[in-house]
Amino acid sequence: MHDVSFISVAEAAMAQRIRRPWTPDLAGIRAAARMMPGRRPKRINAVKVAESHRPMSVAIEGGPDTTTVFARTVYQVVYEDGHVMLEAGMDKEIHATFGKGKEEPYYEDENARVQEALRTSVFNLVTHEHGDHIAGVVRTDFFDEIAPKTLLTAVQAWALVVQPQRPQLEISAETAARYRIFDYEDYLPVAAGMVVIKSAGHTPGSQMVYVETEAGKEFLFIGDCAWHMQGILECKQKNAPWIDEDRESIMEQLQWLNGIHGSEPNIAIVAGHDDDQLAEYHAAALFGSDIEL
Repeated sequence: MHDVSFISVAEAAMAQRIRRPWTPDLAGIRAAARMMPGRRPKRINAVKVAESHRPMSVAIEGGPDTTTVFARTVYQVVYEDGHVMLEAGMDKEIHATFGKGKEEPYYEDENARVQEALRTSVFNLVTHEHGDHIAGVVRTDFFDEIAPKTLLTAVQAWALVVQPQRPQLEISAETAARYRIFDYEDYLPVAAGMVVIKSAGHTPGSQMVYVETEAGKEFLFIGDCAWHMQGILECKQKNAPWIDEDRESIMEQLQWLNGIHGSEPNIAIVAGHDDDQLAEYHAAALFGSDIEL
């Protein structure tokens, strides 16, 4: 038994999610993004800290067996007077656990820049509690600086304590309480132009992040609801037996995202591991290619 308040909050939140369908309100999310004072972000930077090489048939059911690059990507949302980090990168040891014994590309210099950006940010967010998204704020030499400015939902913190994805991610309840732990119902503005959206399914603590820039461009960072944009276009789920997902919830999310893609051309959906999409967004100048320090 862990006698820490966020544990009971997290367990209550998960029970509530089981009883309720996932019905996001895009108009409400857009309105929430305008509720916070201040100027909206100027730009977004995206960098790849590592790669995994997998068959496309893993990313989407019925996909080809051709190998595709799964990017391990971190985003920096840049404001006039500071930045917010979305996703946290990971150390080389955690990256190696995804390779299943095979050595795969890891970009130490990029991860070092991510660590510095996590230290100097206004705050940090993660879409969910898997190692390739959260390890950079858990397994870090700068924990005392990074933890107090890292926002974790109660469920994300609970998962690190009770059911971490990797043994190396497990922390005590007392350590978890050093993060900025919060909870919300369906969606919540966290900064000007930025809203978090509960989307349990891939993990209990999964959330999407909506961002609108000063120029009016909208982004929807979907975490690992889909690993590749093709999964959204075809409404096809992953074919990865090593992950335990709520497939009913994931299908709800895929169908909603498919509708957004077809009806909202101003919204750029960001599938976090789609290396082809990352290159496309860099080429179109939707993302900058360097972390700013």
